[in-house]
Amino acid sequence: MENTNNITQTIIETINTILGNLFSSIDSNLYSILDDITFISSDILYDKNFENILGTSTSNGLLLIANSLLLGFILYYSIKYLLAHFTYSQIESPFSFLVKLILVGIFMNCSFFIIQIFLDLNSNISLSIRNIGENIFQKNICFSELINVINTNLSIETNSINIFSVDGLIKGTLTVSLLGLVLSYSFRYIMVKIFVLLSPFAILSLSLSNSSWFFKSWIKNLFSLLFIQIIVSLVLLILFSLDFSDNDLLSKFIYVGGIYALIKINSFVREFIGGISTDISQNVKNFSNFKV
Repeated sequence: MENTNNITQTIIETINTILGNLFSSIDSNLYSILDDITFISSDILYDKNFENILGTSTSNGLLLIANSLLLGFILYYSIKYLLAHFTYSQIESPFSFLVKLILVGIFMNCSFFIIQIFLDLNSNISLSIRNIGENIFQKNICFSELINVINTNLSIETNSINIFSVDGLIKGTLTVSLLGLVLSYSFRYIMVKIFVLLSPFAILSLSLSNSSWFFKSWIKNLFSLLFIQIIVSLVLLILFSLDFSDNDLLSKFIYVGGIYALIKINSFVREFIGGISTDISQNVKNFSNFKV
C-alpha cells in the first residue's frame, strides 16, 4: 500500500514538474509575441519582401497587375458603352467615368500611403487607451505584464504548481486560453497583411458600379480586423483596473472570464460590424465540413 502511494505521489510530482516547466516557458516567451501580433501598426508594411510584393512603383508587384486591370476596365466600359447604343440601356456618361477612373488610378497607386495612415490611426487609438492605464496604474498595459499580474494576484508559482488544485486548474485554463489567443491573433495578423495586399484591387473596384461591392466588403473586413485591437486594449484596461485578493476564489474566476472575453472579441466585432472570423476552432470546423 505504501509503495502504491509512493508511486502515485511520484507520478503527481512528475506531472506537476512537467506542466510547471511548460507554463513557465510559455509565460516567459509566448506573451511578448502576443503583444507584437495583436497591436498592429504601419510597421508591418516596412518589410522589404512585403513592399516588393505590393509594388514600389506602377511597374512592379501587385500594382503592375492592378494598373493592367485598369486598362481592362477601360476596355470593358468602352464595349459596354458601344452596346448601350444598340440596347438603349442606361449607362454612366463617359465624362463621369473618366473622372472617376482618374481619381481611382491616383488613389490606387497611393494605396501604400493610404493604408499606412489607416493602420497608424487605428494603432494610435489603441495606444492612447493603453497609455491611460499606464498613467493610472504605472504599468505597461500589455499581455506580458498581464500574466505577471495574474501570477502575482493569484499567488501562482509556475515552478511549484499543483495541477490537481484549484489554482493549478485555473492556471492551466489561463495558459491554454492564452495559447489559443496566440493562434487566433496570428491568423488575424496574416489576414491583415492579405487585405493590405488587396488594397489596390479594392480601390480599383470603385471604377465600376458592378464591382464596387468588392471595395465595401474589403473595407468592412479590414476595419473589423483592426478594430479588434481597440477592444483588446479596453479589456486589458479593465483587467488591470480590478483589485483582487489572492485568497478570493471569485477573483481568480473573474480573471478567467477576462481572458475568455479576449477570446470572444472577434465574435463580438463580427456581430457588431461584420467581418471575417479569426476563431481558429471555428475555421477548422468550417474546413472539415467543406465538401467538394
